[in-house]
Amino acid sequence: MVHKNFAVALLAATVGACSQLPNKGTTPESETTQAKETTTASSVAASTPKPKEETLPPTDIWERLRRGFRLNHHVDNAKVQDYIAYFSRNEGYMARVSERSRRYIFHVVEELEQANLPLELALLPIVESAYDPFAYSHARASGMWQFIPSTGRSFGLQQNWWYDGRRDVHESTQAAVKYFKYLTERFDGDWELALAAYNAGEGTVRRAVERNRRKGLGTSFWELKLPRETKRYLPQLLALAEVVSRPDFYKVPLHNVANEPYYALVNVGSQIDMAQAAELAEIEIDELYLLNPGYNRWATDPNGSHQLLIPIGNQEVFQAALEKLPEDQRVTWQRYTISRGDTLSTIARRYQTTVNAIREANKLRNNNIRAGKTLLIPSSSGPAGQYAYALDQRVKGGQPSGRGQKTSYTVKPGDSLWAIARKMKVSVKQLASWNSMAPGDTLRPGRTLVAFAGSNPGGDSRTTRKVSYKVRSGDSLYRIANKFSIEIDDILRWNKITKAKYLQPGQRLTLFVDSAGNS
Repeated sequence: MVHKNFAVALLAATVGACSQLPNKGTTPESETTQAKETTTASSVAASTPKPKEETLPPTDIWERLRRGFRLNHHVDNAKVQDYIAYFSRNEGYMARVSERSRRYIFHVVEELEQANLPLELALLPIVESAYDPFAYSHARASGMWQFIPSTGRSFGLQQNWWYDGRRDVHESTQAAVKYFKYLTERFDGDWELALAAYNAGEGTVRRAVERNRRKGLGTSFWELKLPRETKRYLPQLLALAEVVSRPDFYKVPLHNVANEPYYALVNVGSQIDMAQAAELAEIEIDELYLLNPGYNRWATDPNGSHQLLIPIGNQEVFQAALEKLPEDQRVTWQRYTISRGDTLSTIARRYQTTVNAIREANKLRNNNIRAGKTLLIPSSSGPAGQYAYALDQRVKGGQPSGRGQKTSYTVKPGDSLWAIARKMKVSVKQLASWNSMAPGDTLRPGRTLVAFAGSNPGGDSRTTRKVSYKVRSGDSLYRIANKFSIEIDDILRWNKITKAKYLQPGQRLTLFVDSAGNS
């Protein structure tokens, strides 16, 4: 499993330059000396009684974190020092991510402490997603813990049209705790290897360990040959922990976050309109979505019992108002007269709901409907723009405004994102971004994609590069085409082969890949 994180790409581009500069008021030599002194001081502190102030309740969440730090921060390591330099020189970044964490970090710490895990892990969402629960990577990792779909399902995170548990703050944190415990057991308590596996996948790390063992080499994280992103991943976390340990020394501003709960978990039972829930709680709907980013649409899932995170100060007023509201008034219902040519799927799309929700509301045994009959449709109570954090509205928000003419394309059987991007004269990366998807996502025939002619956000332009791809065991034409978002027919044409000819492991294929979409 691979968790693609957003901070890696951002920091890698600038950390090299930062490492050439000394910390404020110090020289590179004095930084190293201070770092070694810190390591010595830490070992001495472990053998001496705790000072009186540590027996008092923590003054804020950062003090609580410091008391629960257990990992070796390796402050004498060059890569760790590079990231310490980066964070200390980018006060704005640290101020933003620490402010963004204020809704969630207390509750993350609670879960970690209950599981007896090191509290450095509470800083991992900064590395993974900058503590953004809506974060989504091109590797299809989602949420502040950046679970990919398969790993999310393995740890109990449901994913459907209405809801994505990978973005659910409460559920994903519990899943992350389970995953940490699983990995540390698999790697015999070695947290450095466990964290590397969280990023690169258990198999990748285990193979690296075995490779070194066969060669008679060391098997610590620092000695393994691992993906470049993973080699940067652990030093970032350790540098963050070191900076949080001594923010005044490193002159890093941390947003003041109280050591107290921000939200309460409230069981709401049946489906409820998010706008109505916000009104009952007397909070802005944006605040409700920021606490409940797992809900993709204007309402919770019509199936099952659900829970909402509500600001702790609004819990009682919300529960009291919810008890007075009959279940059949928790969503708005519209009567729709079926027209000739209508199907349940077209009606569901029009009202932003699902076929199953319409069938259950109208007690339909199948998808057969008749023109002239009336259906009861669950629908949102407010205008679409009110649900700014709902998935469809986030997609619209990610599309450029006034940057070219909007073009629509309906996906046909056999289409690939690369081929569609080429037809629409945009990059795969742009097309994926505008439609809230990853370049490797499966395209379903009938889906409508949008593009904006003449747009060039971020200076991105479509460039094609020639790639020599080595066929691996288990590869197929379909798998390779899907991996690079290209068409099977193009692979056949570029390599002058036929579908009847089997691919052989080790065989070289020439591919022409959109470098913007597959970087």
